[in-house]
Amino acid sequence: MLAAQLIRAGKRPYLDFLFPQTPLNAYWVAMWMRVFGQSWRMIHAWASTLTILAILLTSDYVLRRFPVAEWRLPLTLVTIVTVGLNTQVFQFGAIGQAYGFCIFAIVLAFRFTVLTPDRGNLSWPALAGFAAGAAAAGSLLTAPVAPVLFLWLFFQNRTGNRWIKSVIFLAGVILAFLPLIWLLVEDPRKVLFNIFDYHFYYRQMDWEGAIQHDIEVLVFWVDSSQALLLASLAAAGLFFTARRSNWDRALRGEFYLCGWLALAESIHIANAHPTFGRYFLFTVPFLAILAAAGLYWISSRLFEDGRLWTPVVALTIFSLFAVGKAIYERRDNMDWNSFEQVAKKVQKVTPPSANLMADEFVYFLLRREPPSGFEVGDSHKLNNLDSKVAASMHVLPRKDLDQQVAAGRFQAVETCDDDDDRIVALHLPQLYTNREEVSGCVVYWNWAAAQRGASPAKNESRMNRR
Repeated sequence: MLAAQLIRAGKRPYLDFLFPQTPLNAYWVAMWMRVFGQSWRMIHAWASTLTILAILLTSDYVLRRFPVAEWRLPLTLVTIVTVGLNTQVFQFGAIGQAYGFCIFAIVLAFRFTVLTPDRGNLSWPALAGFAAGAAAAGSLLTAPVAPVLFLWLFFQNRTGNRWIKSVIFLAGVILAFLPLIWLLVEDPRKVLFNIFDYHFYYRQMDWEGAIQHDIEVLVFWVDSSQALLLASLAAAGLFFTARRSNWDRALRGEFYLCGWLALAESIHIANAHPTFGRYFLFTVPFLAILAAAGLYWISSRLFEDGRLWTPVVALTIFSLFAVGKAIYERRDNMDWNSFEQVAKKVQKVTPPSANLMADEFVYFLLRREPPSGFEVGDSHKLNNLDSKVAASMHVLPRKDLDQQVAAGRFQAVETCDDDDDRIVALHLPQLYTNREEVSGCVVYWNWAAAQRGASPAKNESRMNRR
């Protein structure tokens, strides 16, 4: 959200501020900020809308393509429940990050791709390539989707020239990456640092137990009944498609594609160190399509009297309980109401022209441009960067941050960091005479040295000379 706000103000990602992600979602949000204003509600509404469209596109595929007519409607509802009430999709598909944008793009790319083999019109591979490219240009977590769709299209093509279609598909992918390519041409070093170096060399820094964390995430499905059920039904659906169904080869190929997409995404996400359970939401639409086939196979064997709706009702009730449990467990988490209370306090004690050290959400809510190096709070851990390199990449290492705090550069400091050692290291209680806790965060203001006649500006000047 903060990146989109900076873009809205005329800043360029990578060149003017650190942004270790591909930029298309940020540009998308910035575009809508120009129309509807810089509200977090608007951003969440767009993310929710795109997630809902992804759910509808996934379920519509089952409605149109599942070959057993009397099971189409029940399995369509199963798909809506399986995707829409998946706890990861439900919780993260509606937030300001790129999840909603990308899950919509990958499902759209899948729908366009499966239409392409039997059509000679080149607009279909172009649209498929653009949608797949847009997903990766919004988040590299979806990067495997484009190559998997490209290979499937090449080998499954049945009408027209496969080589021309493949080239058109690639052209669509490239078109989606034009904003990134433009920035890359302007300054390759900065763009590559943000997109590749940051993730390969710096993302795990200052995180003890990162490997243990990754292992726990990768086996989370053992403790998650919902994930275990989805994976089991998807595996049953893939087995049924391959071994027990009498579907035509083209249709089976589409279900195999769902399996390949889920597998490629899972392997890619598992190697995103550190990884998180929410990343795997990009596999859910494709697993849900396979799960529909699996549920059909299992139910048709268990219920010989043709009770179609029994498994649908059971799965819906189970999914509602899973989502309810997830909501209950997050009941004490900070939300935008808490953030707004913190921002109001910061605004009250900090003049508009004063330097402010704060979390990203405070800059966003107050529409204040953060000091260089504060656009991504996590980047302060990059202490081993050369000072000139850090400055050119808009990175403020923690050692330099500590010096700026000690010199009184910031008239106010806001932090939600619950690391007591970090608070002690910054000496915030000693440096500021006023302190107030708001919604789990702490705001410090009135630099103590200023009360003794010292000037923060002079101290900052001395620090710069050193």
